[in-house]
Amino acid sequence: MDNFAITSETELKPAGDADQRAAPRFTLLIRAAKLIAAQGEFVCVIRDVSETGVSVRLFHGLPHCSTLELELPGGTRYAIRRVWERGNQAGFEFADPVSVTTLISEAGEYPKRGLRLGLCIPIAVSALGQRSEGVIENLSQQGARFESDGLFAIDQNLRIESDEFGEVRAKVRWRRDRQYGVVFDDTFMLGDFARLAARLQAPGLLQH
Repeated sequence: MDNFAITSETELKPAGDADQRAAPRFTLLIRAAKLIAAQGEFVCVIRDVSETGVSVRLFHGLPHCSTLELELPGGTRYAIRRVWERGNQAGFEFADPVSVTTLISEAGEYPKRGLRLGLCIPIAVSALGQRSEGVIENLSQQGARFESDGLFAIDQNLRIESDEFGEVRAKVRWRRDRQYGVVFDDTFMLGDFARLAARLQAPGLLQH
């Protein structure tokens, strides 16, 4: 998901808009990020970015608020304001000018970390005849952090069940008190991950 290509262009808004921007544009292909709104956290893909604004691809309708934050996988956040929305794409302006080079190379607090969403999902966790209830607190395409009263060992194989996404197989990578970090045997596709997040937080966006 971190591969991208850069091409020099000049326009952030859709073709035909009279109010064109003079700031150079760079095209980033398939850079996953998330939009943080009052309704929750939502997956998007950054497509075009300049010092003054950014356009993204969406997997559902845009959250209904004018001011949002764009967060990259490494944890860096940018305040943004809605400019336009067309189909599954939307454009925003940055509240403050940004360095395109810094955004592209984004290291942030968690460099090279996969995109994660703060979601609350009740689950049942099974292993070796033991079945416990728990709650996912943090979800990515590759894994999750959950809390449970069950006792599980590092590298133990688990079966995690939820009404929201069915059943997944996972392996414990770390534990701290009653919190566990797991990696999934099979990862979520980005679109499925995005739509799951919308269904949990703002299902009306899926009717867009």
